[in-house]
Amino acid sequence: MSDQKDEGTHYFEQMLNIIDVGVHLIDKKGITVFYNEKMAETDGFNREQVLGKNVFDLFPSLTNETSTFVKVLQTGKEIREKIQTYVNVRGRRITTINSTYPLMEDGEIIGALEVAKDITSIVHLHDQILDLRHQIYESPQKDKKKASSAPYHFSDLIGKNEPFLHTVSFAKKASRTSSPVLICGPTGTGKELLAQSIHNAGARRSRPFIAQNCAAVPHELMEGIMFGTARGAFTGAIDRAGLFEQANGGTLFLDELNSLDLLLQAKLLRVLQDGMVRRIGGTHEQQADVRIITAMNIDPREALEKGLLRSDLFYRLNVVNLYLPPLVQRKEDIPLLTQHFIDKFNTMFSMKITGITPAAMNRLTGYHWPGNIRELSHAIESTYNMMELECETIDEHHLPVSLMENQAKPSAPAHLTRPWSEPIAPLSTGRLTDKVKQMERETIANALKDHQYNITLTAQALGIKRQALQYKLNRYGIPKKP
Repeated sequence: MSDQKDEGTHYFEQMLNIIDVGVHLIDKKGITVFYNEKMAETDGFNREQVLGKNVFDLFPSLTNETSTFVKVLQTGKEIREKIQTYVNVRGRRITTINSTYPLMEDGEIIGALEVAKDITSIVHLHDQILDLRHQIYESPQKDKKKASSAPYHFSDLIGKNEPFLHTVSFAKKASRTSSPVLICGPTGTGKELLAQSIHNAGARRSRPFIAQNCAAVPHELMEGIMFGTARGAFTGAIDRAGLFEQANGGTLFLDELNSLDLLLQAKLLRVLQDGMVRRIGGTHEQQADVRIITAMNIDPREALEKGLLRSDLFYRLNVVNLYLPPLVQRKEDIPLLTQHFIDKFNTMFSMKITGITPAAMNRLTGYHWPGNIRELSHAIESTYNMMELECETIDEHHLPVSLMENQAKPSAPAHLTRPWSEPIAPLSTGRLTDKVKQMERETIANALKDHQYNITLTAQALGIKRQALQYKLNRYGIPKKP
């Protein structure tokens, strides 16, 4: 039995040494019992240097007041997701998110476990972004209108769908005021474009438009990004303006608001109510003259029910509510949007595509577009990479494969499941269109065989593009080899 227990412990230690999270275990006297490879890499130690040593011997700068281990051992209460910045023994500046838990046995504390996630690279990247923003914000010779204005206007919003046009109409009216706006709609429907259009149509058009995706930043860092930091607020903190200061006089757009930590939501609500903002570690507040536009990709009622959004913040932000419908509910807009993207990519790729065939357009209008307008844009861009320079029209075989397989939702294309040697089953011949397809299928199969299954020679003989032949071979399940 003891052998099985030892073997289980061995496997458990192996697992803890594989994971990409630091793990440090001490007993109630502060002596290290376990220390995994990731934690050793982060702190700059070798594991042998740490095992059996007291944490205060390992980290002399720690005190009873600053050590999370000591606090947990004394109080028996866990400390979750505390951000910590320090210089390790190799002189490298490290930022981690730590959670420390008490270990109990028969109601008594026998030790503590600390789990640390190294986010140094993430912090470094965000520091660079914030420094660039800060330089733009502080530079007196910078043309701030050009540096921070939004490029999109209402004229860039394309569509004739009635619900979409109603949303645009309401947005134009809302642009006349500085009231908060909440934009809802699935990912890829153009929420930021609508936010920029509202900004550019209003009195703040000459002031900054600052956008921040709340889901793109760890919530431990978001507070500093949003409200700014004062020098000395924490290790490595410098004087840096937050989003509210950078957007002063203009518009602050917060996307995916439901991803914002609930504690930060409370602080955001206070700023919206008081109109004052204070940097982390700062001693004074300053006026925040900012219009707030927020966006969510889920229904606000769902966010409220799941506890992702504070109800008081929702009611404060939901002064003007705008909804952008998914593209699947805007089928009549797909031709207009497609032509817009053709014009855009003609310029980008120096090509002269004049339009799209009816068959290809039927594919576009029949697709369900889970990625909405963004996915349509990527699909049209993809076709440009599939076309020859002399092509003038987008055809079915130029479109991404995902669009071909979506409508019928087959379990798998026939050519991927049928053995190569199996004869091609005839299509139904009851309808004229089926007869035409059967003739085309037989013609292609015979031509391929006559040219020893050479795709290029077969395409030339049939007078079609090589890509078109590839598409038809896949469509009809014709073997490409004998």
